[in-house]
Amino acid sequence: MAIERVVATDAAVALVQKLAAEHGSILFHQSGGCCDGSAPMCFPTSEFMVGGSDVKLGEIAGVPFYMSESQFEYWQHTQLIIDVVPGNGGMFSLERPTGLRFLTRSRLYDDAENEWLAAHPVERADA
Repeated sequence: MAIERVVATDAAVALVQKLAAEHGSILFHQSGGCCDGSAPMCFPTSEFMVGGSDVKLGEIAGVPFYMSESQFEYWQHTQLIIDVVPGNGGMFSLERPTGLRFLTRSRLYDDAENEWLAAHPVERADA
């Protein structure tokens, strides 16, 4: 059994595919707060530098999804579910002009999932 740390709704996948078709190589980073709050942000790969303190949670629609290691400490017991809702995306996130924004929902892992995840740690971005 493989447990995904990040998944996406059909609506989110459709928007990711549209953005990738428009912008080429893209990535997600779950921001840790500040100006845009804690939100999944989508950037062209060439315009966002993933740092050594970031971890890769997985991929949605073939697009890598990263989060800072410190923020992951808070989210590690939940599966992130990336969704799309009407509204303005993060100030610098690629979906902003679409009238939609990415939103993170979550669910707690059960005991069996937590056991599997403990045996399969996240990948550091600099690995």
